[in-house]
Amino acid sequence: MPRYDRLYLFCLLAISSLMAHAQQQLSWEEAFANLSTADDIGNTDWEDTYEMLSQLEEDPIDINTASREELQRLPFLSDRQVEDIQAYLYQYGGMKSLAELAMITSLDYNTRILLTHFVCCKQPSTSAADDLGKMIRYGHHDFVATANVPMYERHGDQKGYLGYPYKHSVRYRFAYSNRLKIGLVGAQDAGEPFMANKNSMGYDFYSAYAEVHDLGCLKSAVAGRYRASFGMGLVVNNGFSIGKLSILSSLGNQTYGLRAHTSRSEASFLQGAAATVTITKGLDLSGFVSYRKKDATLAHGDSTITTILTSGYHRTENEMRKKNNISETVAGGNLSFFHKGYHIGTTATYTRYDKDLMPNTNLRYHRYAPTGRNFWNISADYGYTGHLITIHGETATGDCGALASINTVSLTPSSAFSVMAIHRFYGKKYHAMHARSFSEGGKVQNENGAYLGVKWLPTRQLKLTAYTDYAYFAAAKYQAQVSSQAWDNMVQAQYDTKRWSLTARYRLKMREQDNAEKTALITKTTHRARLTASLPIGACRCSTTADWTASDSEAKSYGWMVTQNISYAHRWLRINACVGYFDTDDSDSSVYGFDQGVLYSYSYKSFYGEGIRYACSVRADIGRQLMVIAHVSTVDYFDRDHISSGYQQIDHSSQTDLELQVRWRF
Repeated sequence: MPRYDRLYLFCLLAISSLMAHAQQQLSWEEAFANLSTADDIGNTDWEDTYEMLSQLEEDPIDINTASREELQRLPFLSDRQVEDIQAYLYQYGGMKSLAELAMITSLDYNTRILLTHFVCCKQPSTSAADDLGKMIRYGHHDFVATANVPMYERHGDQKGYLGYPYKHSVRYRFAYSNRLKIGLVGAQDAGEPFMANKNSMGYDFYSAYAEVHDLGCLKSAVAGRYRASFGMGLVVNNGFSIGKLSILSSLGNQTYGLRAHTSRSEASFLQGAAATVTITKGLDLSGFVSYRKKDATLAHGDSTITTILTSGYHRTENEMRKKNNISETVAGGNLSFFHKGYHIGTTATYTRYDKDLMPNTNLRYHRYAPTGRNFWNISADYGYTGHLITIHGETATGDCGALASINTVSLTPSSAFSVMAIHRFYGKKYHAMHARSFSEGGKVQNENGAYLGVKWLPTRQLKLTAYTDYAYFAAAKYQAQVSSQAWDNMVQAQYDTKRWSLTARYRLKMREQDNAEKTALITKTTHRARLTASLPIGACRCSTTADWTASDSEAKSYGWMVTQNISYAHRWLRINACVGYFDTDDSDSSVYGFDQGVLYSYSYKSFYGEGIRYACSVRADIGRQLMVIAHVSTVDYFDRDHISSGYQQIDHSSQTDLELQVRWRF
């Protein structure tokens, strides 16, 4: 089919989705995908956040008993909104129904609708669990099994991979509300050996955990594999991703505290035990210890560490040799004080490896990489949450002798308008082994930047969002041999009614990088635009998305994609389907699309070249205990006879994956 005929077909699909009227809401999955941008693709933090929200949808927070920390876990709530919710609950003694959220003026319509997916309103009960024994008695069990079956063969499947081509995982979780969680995750990537080689215990990756909250003065405790996040992430943050659009949505709301590591990600977690206790009202003390094995590339007779690996792949003999070949010990703590909107805290960590970390500092972008075996960091965080102004900040240092500091100010003169400014300075010599915070370069190091963002609701239906972010890198970075800079800008308009939704977004990003000869810097300019229309047709909800991108560095390239999504939900059955046509000049002009598949799986894929993508997901809730999901996705390229390269190469122009998932709740 000629490409213009295909374009005509997709235009007809787009027009058809604008010809009906009904009353449905945008799903939280679509709203979450709208918060992530092209730069977030492949970011495991987004996958972990998506998984956390998926679990909260299954077991929502009781808003009448929710703590400040529980509400702060929701990445779309600002600190002021959290404070206003708690103030309402205190003043009126709780909520009778979630309809009372409309009484909280700082919650706009879209936020209220999104919030109802993750909170519930329970009435007080004399049988409520007050101790650990009652929590165990009244809890419930979940068992989830997931398998991915590829309808193709990779080169590595023929010769090279140690295991079979199927990706699968199992999850068990026992939970009482959000106060007690005990679970085990076992996961296997395609090509990894099962019950063989170094995986003699079965799965390639396991995560066992136990988490409890609100037992007297014990605010929270976790054992096994867990995540810790304090301050603004300059010392330790194994928690959530902090993107430029999402931080504006939450106005800098940071997640504090401890939580279990419940995902299949092998990158960012601690292993051991941690706890937070309330010393007196408003004063909390946290402590954590961790010992775990990590993957690494070794040198000098396996006596030094060149690179610490985070991919988690153990498919080949070479990847398997790097599995768990170093150990890491971490100890630390946090002391935090909250009182009448003010907060102040301090965080300290000590990290030790069993081998010296010695990256190749001859590479310019590794010149200031951390070296040695022992590392420590300490920071002070501070802030104030008021009716009109919110301030957050953290300043840190360590054995590196350098400073890192980030400070945010948010002004909210009304529920319809807010503005946020962020300044961060991360010294080129600063390093913290578990730091993660707001940045352009992806690291808490070698960056000096300023960010300004605005949210405005001129009417109840129209929401305008915009930001500009400038960053300067004093030392060399990957693909930039000397000092460089970047400038990122985005503007978005979203118009929502109870019947339909229309969103338009434009993003302009300019970043300096090496030319092909690495003799000078050139500016790579990237334009991205997206237009999405969403509305119901009868019992279905249809969403049409048009993407356009242009890239200009040493060569110009263009790309576009049109995608049609249809979802249907009735009682025990849910169906989601999408089809999209894309045409791009090269990988610089790639386009991106979100697939709604099985539970706890965040799939936001990139496409380049010319082709069509299809996906369909069917979920059946059989009674109150059993759920089954089948998801199939296909990418069919018109401009190539093989996909990918090396062990991942597929000698065909199309790629089809089938995912199956079963959940049993009892």
